[in-house]
Amino acid sequence: MANRVKYGLKNVHYAVITETDGTVTYGTPKPIPGAVNLTLEPQGEQAEFYADDTRYFFAFANSGYSGTLEVALIPDDFKKDVLGYIEDENGVLFEDANATPKNFALLFEFSGDKNAIRHVLYNVSANRPNIAGVTKGASIEVQTETLNITAAPALDTGMVKAKAEPGQPAYNAWYDQVYVYTEQQGMV
Repeated sequence: MANRVKYGLKNVHYAVITETDGTVTYGTPKPIPGAVNLTLEPQGEQAEFYADDTRYFFAFANSGYSGTLEVALIPDDFKKDVLGYIEDENGVLFEDANATPKNFALLFEFSGDKNAIRHVLYNVSANRPNIAGVTKGASIEVQTETLNITAAPALDTGMVKAKAEPGQPAYNAWYDQVYVYTEQQGMV
């Protein structure tokens, strides 16, 4: 049975992309615990052409999404794997101004009234999170960290995102490896 509503964000994971001679591979997904909010806006322009006194042709360019991922704390593994931070032999983490961030797949799920739907965005980039803190007063106010992210079409297939529902073959192994589209599987 299909969901009528969705709520909740959980099981956020990332998998670093490696591209070699036009071939894209994804690393093993790693968790980003403490998911708070994911907000994505579609990106792309609408093209319109008028002829014969009417809108004769129109199309939309799908450039993916842009938005934010808010979590309790960005994990150090993510900072090293994606943002290029360096850890020395004493466990001190350094932000390197010369680092080139890596793109990654972003996996996550939304709960629903019937099913938890699992999603993947295939070609995501992120910037460094803001640094903020507030002194403790009469009560403790938890501070979160937010990444500005952009999800573009995959470099090899052009796919932007995918989703799976319970009962589909890929669902149970969703976080074991990034599920990718292949011509042999075709479109369902």
